[in-house]
Amino acid sequence: MTCRKRVTLVQQGVWAMPLESMPLAIGYVKAAVDADEVLHDEFETVIVNLRGGTPVGSAISEIFAEQVPDVLAISVFGWNFREALVISETFRQLNPGGLVVLGGTHVANQADRVFRLSPEVDVIVNGEGETTFPELLHARLRGTFPEPDGNTIKGISFRQPDGTAVTTEKRVGTADLGSIVSPFLSGAVPMVNRMGRFRYDVALMETNRGCPYHCAFCYWGGAIGQKIRRFPRERLVAEVEMFAHYEVHSLVLCDANFGMQVADEEFLEDVIKIRERTGFPRAIESSWAKNKSELFYRIVRRMKDAGLHSSFTVALQTLHEDALQLMNRRNMKLNDWKSLAEWLQGEGLECYAEIIWGAPGETKESFLRGYDELARYVPRIATYPLMVLPNTDYSERRDVFGLITARGESDDFEYVLASRSMTLQENLEMQGFLLWARSAAENSFFRFIWRPLLQYAGLTQSQVLFKLAMWFDDCADSAAEPLKKPITVVEPSAVNSAVRALFLDLRVRELLAEWWAEEIRPLIRPEYRELVDEVFRFDLFTLPIVEAAPEAAEAKDENGTMTYRRSATFRADVPAIVARLSAGQEIDPGELTLTTFDLAWRLGLEDYIDNHEEALLHMGRVERSYATEQGSMPSVS
Repeated sequence: MTCRKRVTLVQQGVWAMPLESMPLAIGYVKAAVDADEVLHDEFETVIVNLRGGTPVGSAISEIFAEQVPDVLAISVFGWNFREALVISETFRQLNPGGLVVLGGTHVANQADRVFRLSPEVDVIVNGEGETTFPELLHARLRGTFPEPDGNTIKGISFRQPDGTAVTTEKRVGTADLGSIVSPFLSGAVPMVNRMGRFRYDVALMETNRGCPYHCAFCYWGGAIGQKIRRFPRERLVAEVEMFAHYEVHSLVLCDANFGMQVADEEFLEDVIKIRERTGFPRAIESSWAKNKSELFYRIVRRMKDAGLHSSFTVALQTLHEDALQLMNRRNMKLNDWKSLAEWLQGEGLECYAEIIWGAPGETKESFLRGYDELARYVPRIATYPLMVLPNTDYSERRDVFGLITARGESDDFEYVLASRSMTLQENLEMQGFLLWARSAAENSFFRFIWRPLLQYAGLTQSQVLFKLAMWFDDCADSAAEPLKKPITVVEPSAVNSAVRALFLDLRVRELLAEWWAEEIRPLIRPEYRELVDEVFRFDLFTLPIVEAAPEAAEAKDENGTMTYRRSATFRADVPAIVARLSAGQEIDPGELTLTTFDLAWRLGLEDYIDNHEEALLHMGRVERSYATEQGSMPSVS
């Protein structure tokens, strides 16, 4: 038997995590190639799954050290675009006759720019790759690519021998998703590491493809089609069964609108049955349906009753009417978001909101006004700086909106610097706020202080974040460096560094105590200072236990999860008081009650620090509380 040619499939995660990100996109491609009898006999497909932040030299070694492939295919996003071009250049020198194929939303339909920047790239896949890539390999085997078969392969852009670029007819998304080979059940995506443990931070899977919306900032509907297509129910059950076998804690659904269709409810029931039998999975995360119907509420209640954790999204993006219209979202029924947030909180369920800074039509004043209105109901707000993504309405109409952009220093995303409704100076003034909003508020670093500070110090959430930014900008301590305002736009790498400093550096917690004493405590009404102090102390005390903390040595293994437990006494029942304030009730400053809490922490935050859903599971949780006459008072450090 002749030696098979090698096809190397490369994907790279966005974060430099101890655990890998699941290579779902190239997993689909590998499964499709391996399932083709002809291609399987001719090609050996190998996945190279790079962690975020991998130096390009290390990436080149990992990709080519064992064998230089015949075909190099890279899944490209904004965070690895530049690395993909460097790797392609190196590959062309190692194998001048090799084929370089790029796919992914950042390069789809961008042939002019990509081919101009990289003469080494041969083909761009402009859509789903499960059918297109095998067709490319078949044509290469026949020796008929690029001529004469290049024009017959739908959904690609390619270079002709004379260097000119050709884009073929658009390929319609696969109607029967059951015909797409499962990357999990086929074994294309490896499940375990050398220790036999599940090797990824979470399990990624799709139950459907398609998004009926056409939001101006998003390419989801454009990339996968606006008609929703579903994977077969029996296949999804088999995939979840496999994940349960490997004791996967969290499923993350790569669906645009989970909770929109009855089939989503059926999928949930299947997951619950598997969970009841095996104990896994224990959480489901997804992009939730934008319009919350009775079906959504049924699904949420069922998840709560079954003990399946999730964070439910209020995906507003803006509260400003002009900006909402310009981003093509006026048709979404988002006006009842306040009642939704109140209902979720009343059910004891976590929810967070999404909002975009810099959207056309939005001013600095309207944004902060909307942010603080939203924060009164949903303190956990994911704040995204506007990026102009390829193939979006914002990209097509950038001249209309007056968008001025700059590419990132560590990625290839286009960050909006100014527009007709936002000046460059206003944007720069917001960067300190944005760093703290994206690191502290989005990740629920503080869970309880927001309402008491609004009530008894008159500070809105945005004002608190601005005060944090200004204090840490002036702080000379080296531990404060990752939390200082960046010179230009806040990129993901800066947020990553800030999150790590907040959650992992115990010195930062000491600095926060200094900030509180200097900047915040004097602003609190004197009669409420003791009460609000206890809220702040409770917030710091229930932060995750990190490996460097002495308590970590006392953790015990409970059903495969390292858990630390202790009791602590505070001068007030903090969660109860904050709940009463959120419900509009008045608190008598003299009614402080010494309260003891039995608390539990899940250890191992370091493995999940860059995943804001998983990181939250490591916060201290109250298992029991009771009024007490005496107890040990915990330190805020």
